Amino acid sequence: MLFATATLPLEPPRDGRQSERALAIQRGVGRLLRAGGMAMVTELPLASGRRADIVAVDGDGEVWIVEVKSSIEDFRADGKWPDYRRHCDRLFFATHADVPRDIFPADAGLIIADGYGADVLREAPEHRLAGSTRRALLLRFAHAAAARLHQLYDPGPGVVP
Repeated sequence: MLFATATLPLEPPRDGRQSERALAIQRGVGRLLRAGGMAMVTELPLASGRRADIVAVDGDGEVWIVEVKSSIEDFRADGKWPDYRRHCDRLFFATHADVPRDIFPADAGLIIADGYGADVLREAPEHRLAGSTRRALLLRFAHAAAARLHQLYDPGPGVVP
């Protein structure tokens, strides 16, 4: 019996919430994180009911959340980001070069990105997660990543976080 080789799409399906510019920032941040040994999941639902733009985990289990802001208006319209601190060890904002850097809070990291890469302009201060919170978040991260990978192989019915 012959088995057909599955062909995976070049990119995961888009959910329609992000602008082209936000997707380019996300891609550049992803390249930066991967080069630094981190794995990421985008649009991850958190225990608080919020949805983080990017959640990244390194090999030691350190958790970063990166909030993508593609414009001044995008930043000003979103006041939910302080809640993200409860779900990560470090909180960053990522934007592009045309957004003024001084609008972002000094107590969060800052990344400038485009579709090809990114640079950390300001490191984020560390605020370590409690062990039980870290465990719950890592399980949420792993489950979402595995479910999304499975969805690429078998796009049948089912809820994908």
